[in-house]
Amino acid sequence: MQEWSTWQLIDSILPTGGFAHSYGLEAATQAGLVYDASTVSTFAVTTLENAGALLLPFVCSASKQTTTTEDWILLDSELHAVLTNHVARAASLSQGKALIRLASSVFPEITDEVKSMRACIQEKNKKKKTTAAARGAHGHHAIVFGRLFGLLGLDSLTAQRAFLFLSLRDVLSAATRLNLVGPMEAALLQHRHASLAEAVLVKYANRGVEDAYQTAPLLDTLQGAHNLLFSRLFCS
Repeated sequence: MQEWSTWQLIDSILPTGGFAHSYGLEAATQAGLVYDASTVSTFAVTTLENAGALLLPFVCSASKQTTTTEDWILLDSELHAVLTNHVARAASLSQGKALIRLASSVFPEITDEVKSMRACIQEKNKKKKTTAAARGAHGHHAIVFGRLFGLLGLDSLTAQRAFLFLSLRDVLSAATRLNLVGPMEAALLQHRHASLAEAVLVKYANRGVEDAYQTAPLLDTLQGAHNLLFSRLFCS
């Protein structure tokens, strides 16, 4: 039963808003840095590596069975500080909040825990409190994603692998809609990069958040400039 929950959490039918974001690909395209299948492939590899180094440690920590409410609020605050560009931060919050709203309806076996998470996020909008738990959480995607895997009894490595899968899938989906590659070519690229994604997982899996770092500052810069584009298809 647990494996079915894994497939559902990464299924495109779950409307978390991931397809509304290009992870900086649209900005890179308009800047002339990405323009064909080869450059799309390079961009996807860069995105995977960056997701592994920067976000996987947060997914790992949030997905542990021993993670408490206060733990994930602190993790969420740390990730909020790490995501320095406002576009990436807004995209992460949008997807995280959408995922937690869906989880309360889709997974009745963890309804109470999810309601508690939502209450923590809503508390963030109120006046400041003294403790981390009282201050509430922002609701970043990597933290919510990992936490849901943990609550559903899924192991941390599966959560990390699933997160990388989503990162690769969403970038290639964006490339398709930007008409950089066709659907068949995107599927081929996804298959070709499967072994690379696994290598990224092996390289960055099970690290603590103190080891999280940015590997692609240009990617961060491009995504941060997204809202300056004259015309745009994606939110980020």
